[in-house]
Amino acid sequence: MDAAFWLAVPAAVMWFGLWLAPWRPWSVREQLEPTGFGPNGQGGLGDMETVTVLIPARNEAEVLERTLDSLQAQGSGLKIVVIDDQSDDGTGDIARRYPNVEVIVGQPLPKGWAGKLWALEQGKSRVKTSMSLLLDADIALEPGLLSALLAHKRATGAHFVSLMADLRRTSFWDRLLLPAFVYYFKLIYPFAVSNSPSKWVAAAAGGCVLVDTAALRKVNAFECLKDALIDDCTLARHIKDGGYKTWIGLSRGVISLRPYGTLKSVHDMVARSAFTQLRYSTPLLLLVTALFALAYWFPLVALAHGSWLAALALLAMCAAYVPTLHYYGLSPIWALASPLIGALYLGMTWSSAIRSWRGVRSKWKNRTYEVHH
Repeated sequence: MDAAFWLAVPAAVMWFGLWLAPWRPWSVREQLEPTGFGPNGQGGLGDMETVTVLIPARNEAEVLERTLDSLQAQGSGLKIVVIDDQSDDGTGDIARRYPNVEVIVGQPLPKGWAGKLWALEQGKSRVKTSMSLLLDADIALEPGLLSALLAHKRATGAHFVSLMADLRRTSFWDRLLLPAFVYYFKLIYPFAVSNSPSKWVAAAAGGCVLVDTAALRKVNAFECLKDALIDDCTLARHIKDGGYKTWIGLSRGVISLRPYGTLKSVHDMVARSAFTQLRYSTPLLLLVTALFALAYWFPLVALAHGSWLAALALLAMCAAYVPTLHYYGLSPIWALASPLIGALYLGMTWSSAIRSWRGVRSKWKNRTYEVHH
C-alpha cells in the first residue's frame, strides 16, 4: 500500500466512524416545529398564563419590536419581562409600548458577571409562574411555537427544553458558514446523548429555553454561572446535574433576526467563545488543528495521488453534512465546500485563542471580558 492510502486512513476512520456512531450526530431527527412545519409540531393559540418570558436586551432597538410582536401571537395571558441592559438606543422605550410587557432598567454590570446573565439575574425575581421562557431579544417565534414547546415538554417530561434558532442566510458567507455552525455544534454536543439520562453531554441553545422556574431556583441560576461565556450549555449542565431532564432540538419556528452577511460578522460570533469551548487549552487547540488536518486536508492530498480510500472518505464527509443542508433548504452542493468551511472555522478558533493570549476572553455588545488571572 502506498503513502496516499495511509494519508487517507485517519479521515476514513473518522468519517465512517461518524456515520456508525449510535447517537447519529449527523442526523436532524431532534426537531420541534409549530403547526405547518413538521409532523411533530403542535400549534394553535392557548392560555399562556403559566409562562413568564425573560428577555435580556442591550441595544436591540432594530429587532425587539418584531420579537415582541411574535410573542403577542403565541396566546393569551403570557407575561413578558424585558431587562433593558444599559441600552442607549431606545430599546426600553420600544418595550414600554406593549401593555403586557414589564421593563426593568438594568443596573450596571458587576465585576465577574457576563452581561446577559446579569440581566437575567435581575429579571428572575419578577417570575411568579411555574415556567420561564428565556428568550434572546433577537429571536422571533412563529405562531404556535410556544404551544409546541409546552406540548413537547409535557410529552417528554423534560424540565428544560431548548431550541436551536434558524440563523438568517442572506449572503454567500451565511450559506457557507451558518449551517455548519449548527452542524459542528451537534458534533460537539450530540443531541441524542444530551437528551438521554447520560451525564456525559449537557447541551442547550440559549436563544430559546423553556424551563421550570423551580429548577432555575434550585440550581441558583443565574449566580451559579455568572461569568460563563457559553452560558447555555453551562446552564444545561447545572440543570442536568441537579437531577432534571433536559432536551434540545432544532426548529425552523425559532427565527434569529441577527443579520450576519459578512465573513467578519460570522468570525466575531464564533471567535467570542471558540477558545472558551476548548477551556483555554493550547494543547487542545493543537489537537483540534491536527484532527482538522487529518479529516479534511490529508484526504484531499491523497485523492490527488489517486487514492480510492480518500475518495470514499471525502464522500462520507460530504454525505454527513447533507442532512443539515437539507433541513435548512440548501443544495447538497454546499457540502463540497466542507474542507474550506473547516479551514475557516479553524482559523476563527485560532483567532479566538490569539485574542485570549492577549488578555481578552471575549468581546460582545461593546463589552470586553478579560482573561482571569
